[in-house]
Amino acid sequence: MEQYKQDFIDFMVEANVLKFGDFTLKSGRKSPFFMNAGAYVTGSQLRRLGEYYAKAIHDHYGLDFDVLFGPAYKGIPLSVATAMAISELYGVDIRYCSNRKEIKDHGDTGILLGSPIKDGDRVVIIEDVTTSGKSIEETFPIIKAQGDVQIKGLMVSLNRMERGKGEKSALEEITELYKIPANAIVSMSDVVEHLYQKECGGRVVIDDTLKAAIDAYYEQYGAK
Repeated sequence: MEQYKQDFIDFMVEANVLKFGDFTLKSGRKSPFFMNAGAYVTGSQLRRLGEYYAKAIHDHYGLDFDVLFGPAYKGIPLSVATAMAISELYGVDIRYCSNRKEIKDHGDTGILLGSPIKDGDRVVIIEDVTTSGKSIEETFPIIKAQGDVQIKGLMVSLNRMERGKGEKSALEEITELYKIPANAIVSMSDVVEHLYQKECGGRVVIDDTLKAAIDAYYEQYGAK
């Protein structure tokens, strides 16, 4: 596993974004882990987060694209932080764009904020985590409505590796339905591999008991 991926896993735990315990998800599933990207709240955290996304996007899609699109609301700071990180790390200027939940009818009008998307643009979509694909379902047609636009792929921070609407993972379903690559900085298998029996912050994060709970969760809800 690349060093930046290991660092990102430690960063998620340190920032209290990735937590382990007993959680009830929006879907009703009982999960031994939970991710809340809203817990990235400081300037230094957002700077580091943008760097991890920038490295993963560089690895999966290269930097031969024009616009980084972050769906409202959590995708807005992600797209801004990552566009800045791409400029800092690689010297490439990528435009950022996001959608509004409500269309603005005065001043800077329309459904988009940030850069307009125009004919010929190549777009990478950036999100925190995808479990059902609902956000892409809303934003994919918005992007496509801007003209002759190529969507190069989707990048999320964590692949939960559990079933979406069917038997496949949400990322696999997105790839199948929209014909675009969908990738994550790390997967939960990466997380378990890196944190099992490892001390972080003076404690073992994933011990035998927690690993057994995670394994049982994937027995029940894991993507096929």
